[in-house]
Amino acid sequence: MGLEILSGRILAPTFGNSIYVWGAVITVFMLALSVGYLVGGRMSLAQPKIRTLCIMHFLSGVSLLPIIAFANPVLDMVFAFTQDPRTGSLISCVILFFAPAVLCGAISPYAVRLLVSEANAAGFYAGLLFFFSTAFSAAGTLLTSFYFVLIFEVNQIVILLMSTAMLMAIGAFALSRKE
Repeated sequence: MGLEILSGRILAPTFGNSIYVWGAVITVFMLALSVGYLVGGRMSLAQPKIRTLCIMHFLSGVSLLPIIAFANPVLDMVFAFTQDPRTGSLISCVILFFAPAVLCGAISPYAVRLLVSEANAAGFYAGLLFFFSTAFSAAGTLLTSFYFVLIFEVNQIVILLMSTAMLMAIGAFALSRKE
């Protein structure tokens, strides 16, 4: 959610901050997350491992790096193609944010499968995971929109999000090795 909030800031200098831009942002993130849920669910069918979950989480962080490196050139390229905020923001969102959102979406269903050892506990673990996922998404949204944007530049916030995801993956991997 922090990235979703930032995406509006990233697109605003080129395509504005209109309902069209936010409609594109929300649509692309929702579609990408839904694809990620399918991918993660499919991946969970084949002998899920904590190592794979850590790699997925790490890659979700790494996938933010192109946003830092290529956001301005992508926005310039798309703007040269179309100045329409509807089309331009939609194309830009797909190019910049679709892949990272897919990777983020794949994590939850894969994690649910790792948590569930008995079918009768599946609902409990899915609910627990969705609780924490949504609570931390809300915290990320508030921190990003109320504080981080006032203190840091957009690229610094993306680096913070990227580092957090990667450090969590490394920490989870290190903890899993002790078991």
